[in-house]
Amino acid sequence: MTSADNQGARAVPTGAAGLNYRDAGVDIGAGEALVGMIKPLTKATHRPGVLGGLGGFAALFDLKAAGFADPVLVSSTDGVGTKLKVAIETGLHDTVGIDLVAMCVNDLVVHGAEPLFFLDYFATGRLSVIQAHAVIAGVASGCHEAGCALVGGETAEMPGMYADNDYDLAGFAVGAAERGAVLPKGVAAGDHVLGLASAGVHSNGFSLVRQIVKASGLAWSDPAPFSPRETVGETLMTPTRIYVQSALALHRAGLLKAAAHITGGGLPGNLPRVLPDGTVAALNAKWPVPPVFHWLARTGGVSVAEMLRVFNCGIGMALVVSDPDAAIALLQAEGETVSRIGMIEAGDGPASVRIDPPSGWLA
Repeated sequence: MTSADNQGARAVPTGAAGLNYRDAGVDIGAGEALVGMIKPLTKATHRPGVLGGLGGFAALFDLKAAGFADPVLVSSTDGVGTKLKVAIETGLHDTVGIDLVAMCVNDLVVHGAEPLFFLDYFATGRLSVIQAHAVIAGVASGCHEAGCALVGGETAEMPGMYADNDYDLAGFAVGAAERGAVLPKGVAAGDHVLGLASAGVHSNGFSLVRQIVKASGLAWSDPAPFSPRETVGETLMTPTRIYVQSALALHRAGLLKAAAHITGGGLPGNLPRVLPDGTVAALNAKWPVPPVFHWLARTGGVSVAEMLRVFNCGIGMALVVSDPDAAIALLQAEGETVSRIGMIEAGDGPASVRIDPPSGWLA
């Protein structure tokens, strides 16, 4: 502690026991134990390009060793939002780490970038090694699925900032694409829009989800009306799908012109971000919609327009292609459920989306 830190400090009375960091609510030993437990998790995500191991002050990555000739770095950061409240209240902590990775790496792949490495930030009021290990194991699982390395992170124990059992998460992903392969590229009227199925609500709109569940009178442990073999909490904690491998396969085959990760804002808010001005994505809402969205709309009295603006409504990733048959065949071979959801049309002004839901959609 510097002399400046000591200015104005009140001395501990003579004879009194001295204070320590643990008395103040921070257990350095628990943090060190957690680091030891997660080292095998990070080692399992190792990939070409990673230099060194966990425990340094920063992570090093060699792009040449990863196979890139003329790379452009692509980065993203995100969190999991108030879905964490559901995790905390249900005690289901093993999948939110997957959500965290998905929210970041799906944003990389829409630019044609291969995710290379990932770092996480875990902040809590009082560190539970068991809880934190479950969360970070999910992060490692998501990284393994995305093909990127978990190269480090930060665990912050902050009593007084968070309640003892509360925690927050943030993720940081870095990827790379060859300079001439960055997306979007070449989108034009006449192109087709495909949709990759979501696993459910994913990680957006949970402030509204929680309000609807509360209004319904259901507990997290009750059987889910929209998925009777699971509880409400288990179904809603289904993690965000990671589309990296299938989207990269499509891109490397030369079949992908643009992609949009459908998160907060839904299709109307996200698809225009990858379309050129003077185009309209004309969508026909006939794709399969998971039962949870029907239940949310009906139970909450949520309008179709609001559902489409808040949730993914069954489409986790939208893809723009010129050869839909070849694209669908490749994506299905990668294990994706694919729907033809619309066309790109010529328009005036900024890029936009027009959705024509059939009568009774989401009823």
